[in-house]
Amino acid sequence: MNEVNPPKMEYNDCSDENRFYWPPIKAIEKSHIPSPPVIVPGGTIIPTINRYFYIAPQNISLTNGVTLPANLFSDDNGNSVTAFKIFNPNGYVNLYINAMMQEGSIYTVTPTSLILPPNNATIFARTPIIIESLGFTMDSG
Repeated sequence: MNEVNPPKMEYNDCSDENRFYWPPIKAIEKSHIPSPPVIVPGGTIIPTINRYFYIAPQNISLTNGVTLPANLFSDDNGNSVTAFKIFNPNGYVNLYINAMMQEGSIYTVTPTSLILPPNNATIFARTPIIIESLGFTMDSG
């Protein structure tokens, strides 16, 4: 039986013509980098946090989008609410569905409702929906 030996191929990745040489990197002294300006507020920043809770009693189809009115939600003390406190411009709102923070682009919160646009998804019964509204005020005293 004759064995056929394939031709031996050699390729040298380390030859100078196949190398790329990065230019030398020069370190600069820290003293040449200017420090950012220091801004010292003339008071105290006071955060205010409001949370609103709703547990879906049945499946919520998002196929056509959904608007959940504020009066379906309760506050931290279990009291029904009629509106969400929105801090604009000195604040922001987070939405949690089943304890997972949601992307800001997939919902809208107004003082009177939570709006979820059309999506091929379902929020299942007994899923907690939490809105967290944070605002900041300045106490200059």
